[in-house]
Amino acid sequence: MNADRLPPVAPEVTATLVENLSPRLRKRLDAAVTKLGARTTRRDGDTVTIEVDDETELRLHAPGGVVATTDAITCGCLLAPACVHRAAAACAAPAADLAPEPVDRPTAEVPDPASVTDLAAASATAPGLVTDPAPVTDPAPVTDPAPATDPAPTPALDSVSSPEVASPDQRAAADALWAAGAAVLEAGVDGAGAVTQSALLRAAHTARLRQLPRASGAALSVVTLLRAARAGDPSYRTADLVTALAELLGTAHRVGTSSGAELAAVRGRARRPYSPDGSLRLYGLFTEPVVTDSGHGGVRTWVAGSDGRLFTVGDVAPGGVGRALGVADRAVRLGDSALTHRELGRAGLAVAGATVSPDGRLGAGKGVKAVTARGAAWTEPPLAALWETPPSEQVTRALRSTSRYADPDGGGSDLLFLDVELLGAVRESGGSCLLARCAGGVPVRLTVADDDPALAHRDNVALLAAAPGTRLRIIGRLVPAPHPRLTLLACSHPSGEGTIDLGFDRLRRADLPDPTAPVHPAPPRPGGTGAHSPLYLLERRVEQTVPAGRAALGMLGDVTAETRRIRRAGLPTAAGLLTALCASAARRDRDLFGRLLPADTDGFASYWLAAARYTAAVAESLCSAAWEPTQEGVR
Repeated sequence: MNADRLPPVAPEVTATLVENLSPRLRKRLDAAVTKLGARTTRRDGDTVTIEVDDETELRLHAPGGVVATTDAITCGCLLAPACVHRAAAACAAPAADLAPEPVDRPTAEVPDPASVTDLAAASATAPGLVTDPAPVTDPAPVTDPAPATDPAPTPALDSVSSPEVASPDQRAAADALWAAGAAVLEAGVDGAGAVTQSALLRAAHTARLRQLPRASGAALSVVTLLRAARAGDPSYRTADLVTALAELLGTAHRVGTSSGAELAAVRGRARRPYSPDGSLRLYGLFTEPVVTDSGHGGVRTWVAGSDGRLFTVGDVAPGGVGRALGVADRAVRLGDSALTHRELGRAGLAVAGATVSPDGRLGAGKGVKAVTARGAAWTEPPLAALWETPPSEQVTRALRSTSRYADPDGGGSDLLFLDVELLGAVRESGGSCLLARCAGGVPVRLTVADDDPALAHRDNVALLAAAPGTRLRIIGRLVPAPHPRLTLLACSHPSGEGTIDLGFDRLRRADLPDPTAPVHPAPPRPGGTGAHSPLYLLERRVEQTVPAGRAALGMLGDVTAETRRIRRAGLPTAAGLLTALCASAARRDRDLFGRLLPADTDGFASYWLAAARYTAAVAESLCSAAWEPTQEGVR
């Protein structure tokens, strides 16, 4: 049985079913989930049936596509409804996000996983950390945070002038989220089974009821990634779970310490707001395929306004890569326009009554009117201005959008617009990529946006790598790394006529210039300020905690050699964090009789959160520095 074939189950349903199990059945729950996964399923309308055995069937009734009550899961075994099968089915199914839809409904598009979690940049660090007396040279120094408990009562102020603070119920919900997240760090992926996940789901449900949608979304993201990791999903990456856990813990911590506008950002929004933007004159840039790990597929078309602002029109729904290829030639659902997505990527629109979300998505409400208009070439105004901004300034802007903990309502785009000269292919540990040189002599590595063979990305990049010396105007998505790196999305045609959507349009060898053009030597390894930074020594300890838990990190022993190397690189705060993190993981106090006391999960979670947020901030700083041109013009 594939979990994707089961209907999503509301978090509170899963939590309730697990909580109602006896202690004996809870111990058997993970095995029951695995066993149930091997059974066959069949769908009949809104009902999915699982064959538990030859005589027993388990049914999940999902009117509207979601299992919303405990009574909607029924089992035919003799122990029902107190059996383990109902809870196992709920744990095997995807967790439903029951956030309400926006009022001004946009064209269908699945939000990025990061967009439903708290990405507000806030520094949460280890309490009691003593740093070197010498001036700190880290790009992102860390200071001591407040403890992860409720803040002291605010002195009485005039009710008119005092900023809003979280209610007691919201602080209690945030504390529950913190405790659930800390429990995941304590147990690691291997130990975070269905019971630990149900605690997260219960905390997520409570947070949603307490008007904390961002924290609730962060908890659901952690549960989804935990299930992917335990199921051996090939798309799972430990770094994703590190980010999700840091978002969850950071958001939960900030609920009790924020006020006013900061508290509103921490709470988040239950639905994406669309605000009126009057009349817009839009010019198409390109269309990219969108294929998500959850099985959704579609397209996203990028357009620019006459003032240089970037907007998107999307159409994404369940269907995978096959749907992405089909939707590209369907009409854009925006006003009276008859343009397809691929046509819009090269044409223009005149929109009246436009509505726009903070991240630039165009709404498709009834009041929106749009008609086809003339487009513009990349070399013509107003589009040409996008390539006139220096790359380093574009990277600074893009990092505000791509940061792991950026504010999702902050707007901005992660796209870069560069004029480059192709240098050829260069090998990396994970394969090969296309090397190019942009303004200031900065070498940029251009990688494939999607490696699916049904899309044209891989073949197009391979052909471009065989044409060194070619000059192109490109659009790419920034990949935060200690060396300049982009995923290549679109480029000007090598002949100089028109543009290429690298996910859909296929280049031919005849389109490329003479292959005998001179080849420029490629550097053997990435250059840049952070190419040899020892920051990875702290990053890997942060990541090691997630799969194996706190105890595994506590067995590492002495890390003096690592901290000495980090200090020599000018990162004393990183060295202090590594020492404190490992010491906290290994610390187990005893009572007067010599018995081990429970581990300080809250203290360890604080140190881990400090290290995770710190490494992300320094990595972004190194990424920005890598794009700065050198005096010699070559790195």
